[in-house]
Amino acid sequence: MNLQRPNANDATRTANRSRSVVPMSGLCSRCLDGCTGNCEVFKATFRGRELIYPGPFGEITAGADKDYPVDYSHLNIQGYALGARGLPPGVVGDPDTATFPGVNTETEYGWTKKVKMSVPIFTGALGSTEIARKNWEHFAVGAAISGVTLVCGENVCGIDPKLERDSKGKVTSSPDMDRRIETYRRHHRGMGEILVQCNVEDSRLGVAEYVLRKHKLDTIELKWGQGAKSIGGEIKVGSLDRALELKKRGYIVTPDPSNPISQTSFKAGAIKEFERHSRLGFIDEEGFYARCKELRDIGFKRITLKTGAYSLRELAMAIKWGSRAKIDLLTVDGASGGTGMSPWRMMVEWGIPSIYLHAAAYDFARRLADKGERPPDLAFAGGFSSEDGVYKALALGAPFVKAICMGRALMIPGMVGKNIAQWIADGKLPNTVSQFGSTPEEIFVNYEEVKNLVGADEMKNIPLGAVGIYSYSQKIKVGLQQLMAGSRCFNVPAISRKELMSLTEECAKVTSIPYVMDAYREEALAVLDS
Repeated sequence: MNLQRPNANDATRTANRSRSVVPMSGLCSRCLDGCTGNCEVFKATFRGRELIYPGPFGEITAGADKDYPVDYSHLNIQGYALGARGLPPGVVGDPDTATFPGVNTETEYGWTKKVKMSVPIFTGALGSTEIARKNWEHFAVGAAISGVTLVCGENVCGIDPKLERDSKGKVTSSPDMDRRIETYRRHHRGMGEILVQCNVEDSRLGVAEYVLRKHKLDTIELKWGQGAKSIGGEIKVGSLDRALELKKRGYIVTPDPSNPISQTSFKAGAIKEFERHSRLGFIDEEGFYARCKELRDIGFKRITLKTGAYSLRELAMAIKWGSRAKIDLLTVDGASGGTGMSPWRMMVEWGIPSIYLHAAAYDFARRLADKGERPPDLAFAGGFSSEDGVYKALALGAPFVKAICMGRALMIPGMVGKNIAQWIADGKLPNTVSQFGSTPEEIFVNYEEVKNLVGADEMKNIPLGAVGIYSYSQKIKVGLQQLMAGSRCFNVPAISRKELMSLTEECAKVTSIPYVMDAYREEALAVLDS
């Protein structure tokens, strides 16, 4: 396990001067009077609370880099030369029928009214951060044409500059929310869905009622938390008027923009940004059931729940209460977090790491199933970016896990595609891109495939960021097909925990996945002794 250096990180734009660093504090071994910086202690001396967050806000996504004792790399995938599972009914596996391009990567989730997706991945909540707002067309269109679900995150209505409310403070018009939903639906191909997430402020604003009334959405997501932080969502705003407006709408805004001292500091240039915070959610069992019933009574067909890296008690509550409420999907998001706006130290040091939390989620779901109760369908989240991670998580949580939720990994292709479009327009393609060509048709390997999906006339309305997300989802799909074929699983339901082995005894202890030298040993000995 690598030691954490907590007083310098690229995320906070800080660095140690010394080559020797104290492991516990992260301070330089030799702290020099007269040093010009730039560790976090140095920079916080004059910028204070700004050092809590990665930056610059709105321009980056950030991911915590703590190296945990056990993670998904400590699992390996089994390969077999015998048999085939998950082939279409009546098909006998042989070299001509069981080929990797024939592997079915489709999945579905839901209690009764199920949603199908073409690949077992979907986007994490893209809410009120600036990254989500300014890249929405790329993210939404990309998810829609890829046939995967898109979660429109918390606080979108609440920060909409053109938000209109009635006398009771409920949303009557939110053009930005309308734009987000309509963009996805315009390119939806029948697989996946768009759903909207609700936190405390969203519930008070009547966001669920608004998106149902205006857009007839089928699904709403309740939010308990995420893997990046144990407090509500934040954004930064660089305008005093905007900060005052958000405070008037009921948000917590720090420093207090109505305080004369804060206003003077802002006008002097010392305070450059204000933070808008959501409130902490407080849960109770009967209240959860009542809210689920209320949402169904007004017309929602599906209810999902997102929870974070809280204690095992809260995880058990989410699974047990979700089972009793018959929710359609529970997303379990482990630490460490990756986000565009969360306290950096909280992302690094808070919460149960993904593999530990996911192993417990499987144990709890199995416990309910063994008692004859039906656990909710699960999705795992928390640092996934490649097909091997997707496969391992599906296998670790099988048969309860139906999909893997991705955050930054599904955002990056949207941003890269968008930037390629701008570089082409400016005639400034970097060599990393220009080596493949100078036009979208040459650069994007899946360009013609997308064009065939949407039609030649519609292709002019498809942003290149969306083509990027489609290309990335196809990479995940093909990579999954290869891994699944190698372990003779020809559809997603065929994947089981037996497809994994632990590379260390510590990993075996955490996950209950057999140590590599124990996995299939009994079967091996049976062959030898036959």
